[in-house]
Amino acid sequence: MKKFKTAKESRVSITELMLPQHSNFGGKVHGGYILSLMDQIAFACASKHSQTYCVTASVNRVDFLNPIEVGELVTLKASINYTGRTSMVVGVRVEAEKVTSGEKRHCNSSYFTMVAKDERGKNIKVPGLLLTNKEELRRFARSVERKMAVYKRDTKYHNKTFKVNEYLELLEGENVQLELD
Repeated sequence: MKKFKTAKESRVSITELMLPQHSNFGGKVHGGYILSLMDQIAFACASKHSQTYCVTASVNRVDFLNPIEVGELVTLKASINYTGRTSMVVGVRVEAEKVTSGEKRHCNSSYFTMVAKDERGKNIKVPGLLLTNKEELRRFARSVERKMAVYKRDTKYHNKTFKVNEYLELLEGENVQLELD
């Protein structure tokens, strides 16, 4: 196995026609169905990069920007944005296309953290990421900052160190009532 691989070596893309069985009660394609497709392509991309089975550790920020209609083509694109020791961040982009006009809309982008596993289910080392252009460097740097922000947020609000008085002003203007014991 290579010590480093480019994002291009692991890139994956799929296109699927959205059918009536993919729709929700509002007549739009169900968000859960799109999330399932996103998870599948993230798995494919991470497994291709690591050359092993991978599992989803987390999904960072899922925003549904535009609805997807039945009868549209949905294209999902996945690329490795970051590699750690045993984990990878896979960037996933979702676009919908009207088949009658060719008009394309960006519907979703999200970041899946995938972890490589061996046959016993233990975490294993993944090839590093060989950055070849400014865009890849931007994506890698953004992933590092996102990782640091999650760490800061998680430690800041840890149950044992949380101080109520430091956060009371955050409640101002919110739809909340405070009745602490």
